[in-house]
Amino acid sequence: MTKSRNRSKPVAPPMAKQSPDLAFKAFHQMYRPQYVRYAQTLLRNRHDAEEAADAAFEQLYRKWDQVLLKESPAAYAWTVLRNKITDHARASKRRPMIDDAAFDTLALHDAVDPMGQVTETLALFSALRQLTERQHDVMVMTYLHGLNATEVASVLGMTSATVRSTVRHSLRRLSEILGPDRTTMEGLR
Repeated sequence: MTKSRNRSKPVAPPMAKQSPDLAFKAFHQMYRPQYVRYAQTLLRNRHDAEEAADAAFEQLYRKWDQVLLKESPAAYAWTVLRNKITDHARASKRRPMIDDAAFDTLALHDAVDPMGQVTETLALFSALRQLTERQHDVMVMTYLHGLNATEVASVLGMTSATVRSTVRHSLRRLSEILGPDRTTMEGLR
């Protein structure tokens, strides 16, 4: 007598099917460029950004089997990155700040009135600091880094609908902070 196979067995997520080392390597290759870019936005130095991102990946690698069991490995990894950015800034006696990035925006480089644009952009970047972490991350990645909702969702480990909703709520909050006539995300581009 032969045993019948259980065909209703749950299918493992794609990452879990790969060997842990191969899954980590794919994750690293997929997300490291965006992690470094985000860290550089806050730390303002490429070397520091790479160190923070690499420290995050090192921690993730040591716990990779556990990371794969998380509901959203990408969301967990993003939290690790944010913590490493904070740790790196603290170790160098700085705070991760986005304000300096105001001087690197396309809007400033293309401005007819550079001084007026600096004032406007600095106000916008200051307002960004008043958003929640999630709102801040979504707005930086959407408007400063130019990622679409699907790309942001992938990096942050959330749905595209959540990204779009977060953008709407963030714009509403920025309007409250800056006033309705001054809410423009063009200062971030």
